[in-house]
Amino acid sequence: MSIGGKTFDEALGALHDMTGAMVAIGRDEHLQRIATAQARMRELGVAAIWLNAGTNLTYFTGTKWHPSERMVGAILPASGALEYIAPAFEECTLQGFMQVEGPVNCWEEHESPCQLFVNVLGRMGITASEAAPPRIGMCESAPWFIADGVRRLAAGYTLDNASAVTAFCRSRKSGAEIALMQRVKDMTLEVHKAAASILVEGITTVEVADFIARAHRQVGAPGSYFCIVLFGEATAYPHGVNYVQTLRAGDMVLIDTGCKVMDYISDITRSYVFGEASERQRLVWNAEKAAQQAAFEAAQLGVPCRRVDEAARASLEAHGFGPGYKLPGLPHRTGHGIGMDIHEWPYLVGSDDTPLDVGMCFSNEPMICIPGEFGIRHEDHFYMTGHGPRWFTEPSQSIEQPFG
Repeated sequence: MSIGGKTFDEALGALHDMTGAMVAIGRDEHLQRIATAQARMRELGVAAIWLNAGTNLTYFTGTKWHPSERMVGAILPASGALEYIAPAFEECTLQGFMQVEGPVNCWEEHESPCQLFVNVLGRMGITASEAAPPRIGMCESAPWFIADGVRRLAAGYTLDNASAVTAFCRSRKSGAEIALMQRVKDMTLEVHKAAASILVEGITTVEVADFIARAHRQVGAPGSYFCIVLFGEATAYPHGVNYVQTLRAGDMVLIDTGCKVMDYISDITRSYVFGEASERQRLVWNAEKAAQQAAFEAAQLGVPCRRVDEAARASLEAHGFGPGYKLPGLPHRTGHGIGMDIHEWPYLVGSDDTPLDVGMCFSNEPMICIPGEFGIRHEDHFYMTGHGPRWFTEPSQSIEQPFG
């Protein structure tokens, strides 16, 4: 794949809609997710969990609702049917978005939705008890005003973080989820190739980011879910800088972007040189590649997540970077889970002891940052199978062949 040489129109014309074979998650899978969550709740002794508007509500019920200052969501008991809570004036709208149906318990604008939450628990048979308070999991993404509002009214209940249930379920992707994630990552990789092909001396980071948004639409996404484009010394800053850069010969190029289709997100980074690479750039690029590969090889079933991070750092230290988080070197974790949210549990970081399990999906991005010079991040994602890790997208082969 060549760097530069195409016009915007030529590069866009080579792309096509890639969403045709994608199949959205359906009601049957949502019901299975609920069943898995309820089995987990019974195992942990959790009587019910609150699924707040947002990704958790969508994951378990298929109901898409943007979180706001009004309490909207669902109570999922350890046994039996779930029930929703919503403002009265939103009842019909909420029902229109449901894939998993359930009663909607409504509150008027002058009433307390948190009191309604406690009342519904009691009506479900999950009654308050000072002697044996039922354990209620609160959605980890619920804002403080909801968690605190419930806490103030929940005498006779024990409130806990629902992530022991939600993260457990969501971190283990099904075959249908893996297929959606594979396609959305394939889409972004084609966009990366197109972006590389339009580079020319004098182009700005803003122009490249605008092209990437158009390219994502060309392959069937609504646009870019996010986009970071960096040239030269600015590539040393993992999440970018506050100024526009202009491309010059010999610059390191770092592009980190992704899109979201049918609720699943891609996130891929490529680093390469515009023009001739220096020996210094080549040496660091290869050290980054070795660290990414070391992390991948360490990702075996049952291994704690932290060991993957440790493997990447050991590789970097062997090449003279670090140690630990010190610069020049890797200032952040090696990777994050991904799915319906761009950053999900678990994390490839030294504090995470979660054992790697089938269906878990991760970024692998042990970036090297050299302030005052440049930075290099190779970011591809992998998922855990019964036989170990498998790449969603193949890593870059060389500094001249960033796309294989």
